[in-house]
Amino acid sequence: MSNRTIRIAELVQRELGQYLHTRYRQEAVMITVAGVRVAPDLKTGQIFFSIFGDADTVDRKFRWLQHKRREIRRELAQRINIKHAPDWEFRMDEAIERGNRVLEILDEIDRGPSSGDDSVSPSSKEEPA
Repeated sequence: MSNRTIRIAELVQRELGQYLHTRYRQEAVMITVAGVRVAPDLKTGQIFFSIFGDADTVDRKFRWLQHKRREIRRELAQRINIKHAPDWEFRMDEAIERGNRVLEILDEIDRGPSSGDDSVSPSSKEEPA
């Protein structure tokens, strides 16, 4: 990724977060712009959102964002000085969910085998002579 695309992605993330939380304070209270990726040709990009709440809330807020897509694209085009406004694809950021799942797995490993496990512990195995 070039320095220009990185700078544009960072600018989009900052400006979009600021726009959502000033213009739509009530609706966007549980929405975070988690990341932005811009194609090298600057014609397309992906905006990753993290939404706090239960599954119903996440679904409702993401549909709200999809509904506001045109307005968001227009607003970003006004705030960011580039020749053509990229066509943005909105996606849910699943990094937090994956991280939580990894932590759950590590906790399970740390607790060890369950008490109903019939496996033989390494110390009780006899070595062949």
